[in-house]
Amino acid sequence: MKKKILTISCLAAISLTVVSCKKDFLEQPSPNAIEVKASFRSPADVLSAVNGIYLSLRSSNNIGENSGLWTDERSDDTGRNDNQSNAGEPFQFGDFSLLPSNTYLKSHWVSLYTTISRANIVLENIDKVTFADADLKQQYIAESKFLRAVMYFHLVRTWGDVPLVTKSFTTVDEVNAATFREKQATVYAQIVADLKDALNSTLPNLQTGAGIGRASKAAINATLGQVYLTMATTQDQANRTANLNNAKTYLLAAYNVRTFGALSSIPYTDVFDVAKKASCPELIWQIVNKQGDPTYSSSIAYNNQAKGETINSLKPNSGVGGNVTPDLIKDYETGDPRMAFSVKYANDPIVKDYFITKFRDASALASNLGYGGNDWILIRYADVILMLAEVNSYLGDNTTAISYLDMVRTRAGMPGYTASLTNATYAAKYPNLRLAILHERRVELAFEHHRWFDLLRTFTTDELVAYFRAKSQADFGIPKLANFTTKDRYFPIPFDEYKLNPEKMYQNPGYL
Repeated sequence: MKKKILTISCLAAISLTVVSCKKDFLEQPSPNAIEVKASFRSPADVLSAVNGIYLSLRSSNNIGENSGLWTDERSDDTGRNDNQSNAGEPFQFGDFSLLPSNTYLKSHWVSLYTTISRANIVLENIDKVTFADADLKQQYIAESKFLRAVMYFHLVRTWGDVPLVTKSFTTVDEVNAATFREKQATVYAQIVADLKDALNSTLPNLQTGAGIGRASKAAINATLGQVYLTMATTQDQANRTANLNNAKTYLLAAYNVRTFGALSSIPYTDVFDVAKKASCPELIWQIVNKQGDPTYSSSIAYNNQAKGETINSLKPNSGVGGNVTPDLIKDYETGDPRMAFSVKYANDPIVKDYFITKFRDASALASNLGYGGNDWILIRYADVILMLAEVNSYLGDNTTAISYLDMVRTRAGMPGYTASLTNATYAAKYPNLRLAILHERRVELAFEHHRWFDLLRTFTTDELVAYFRAKSQADFGIPKLANFTTKDRYFPIPFDEYKLNPEKMYQNPGYL
């Protein structure tokens, strides 16, 4: 192989077990090797490469339907009472006993950087291709930058300082030079730059038809709004107000291109109806799955189903399905129909517990093989609306914040915020608007992998420790709440990454 093949074979992410790739071996020519630049000859080639970036999102280690291990299971919504399966590694996430050597942790890191690597390759090589349609070229650039920004947004919130790579590598020396953690402020600056560049394109406001699943201006604006909101609440407080105002601007831009009037015009159940996934106007961005297809179908309906149940899938499951914490069950208000739709109690002789029913496909097309058609929803309008409530509350405009909060509560058939405060239980559990919005996001967006990031935005690290420690251990099963400390604000840097350069790839505090 020639040096250039290093980018694909050894450097899918930046980690990279570089020590195992000998330079003399890399210098050997191979008649089967194809130079990357030779793969970019036509717009169709570029489209194939961009599609490859999207394809990487489907990995179970990326941000799709199977990413609950490093999101929801890290929060107070889901977990597991099995500390033995797979060497007990999955249990470490919810038990707050995560080790840098955890192989699931490393797989997530590598998958995110693989997506980044694919985006970098497109952005480096697209200028080699002649486009008759300049707008088409800009769309491909916009999609690549959007997807790269999304990956870095997940990385920086999960690990803090991370390596910032915006080019592919052709030599080991280049890899070594880039193997260091960049400060969060610099990573956020790159995320913002990529998203703003992506907006400077002719991408549609919303995707329809064959475009569903691809980037749109609504998706980019919503992401940029969330980025600014996260910066305002977790980063340099000197720029807090400016970041909040920017968050409001971009979230409103996403909201104002909606194709419906009131959120209440869209039934909650329509959002998760497999038959309506291409037509529901609440959906902004999703990972598209193909019902009945062994390769491109969804497995979430079957995976979440408990033993003895058939509500999710025709494929029987012998396990506990999507395990839900009693802590979440107790947070649903009496009469909230979202609870009846989202969870069910399994009363099997072996499994007696709540499991997730929000994602269902018990159709004949999905069959008893469990090849479901659920798309994985990454962004939807209820999320945007509740972020607008959050932003306005931080800006001191409680009237506007409550109006957004009530849009979601009204759609759910729940009383508005002001009326709810007359309920002693509600008022005691959510004594301020900030906690009421956090609660609403929890029950509205349950199991959609937002909860952990919502907690990080709402609480400082010390507040988050106190929040978890104040919860009932009985509502979490065998994972130990006492394990939660300030270290758990971030994941540990995977050991294989840390050992590449212990000084520049320094470990997060609290991890050995």
